[in-house]
Amino acid sequence: MAKRKAKKKTARPRKSRRASAGSGKPQSATANKLPKEAVTLIVQLRPREGQDMLLEAELRALVGPTRKEDGCLTYDLHRSADAPSAFLLHEIWASREAHTRHTNTPHFLRWNARKDALLAAREVTFWKQVL
Repeated sequence: MAKRKAKKKTARPRKSRRASAGSGKPQSATANKLPKEAVTLIVQLRPREGQDMLLEAELRALVGPTRKEDGCLTYDLHRSADAPSAFLLHEIWASREAHTRHTNTPHFLRWNARKDALLAAREVTFWKQVL
């Protein structure tokens, strides 16, 4: 009996939820429409002198558990392209209440207890989607 050759499996590229840059296809406005009660937070953070590495580590520790929370739609950490020690959190929550629940989680309370030693400045603004 002849042996069959095993077929090599080729990995298929995963489809992104977002349109790729330069794809030429505009994203549908309705596809990006947030729930009516959703809020966006922009949190800008600047570390105390010499604390940027520790600040980054603390912020990174928040991302995984926060993304798993009910009501968390987006939780992304950014570093400034102009001032590399500055960070930005872009958060989208299903509601203001969902964000309030987030502020009572163990990982957020841990962050809250440590942030004053790490931060020189913090600016938090809440936003509502228009379009």
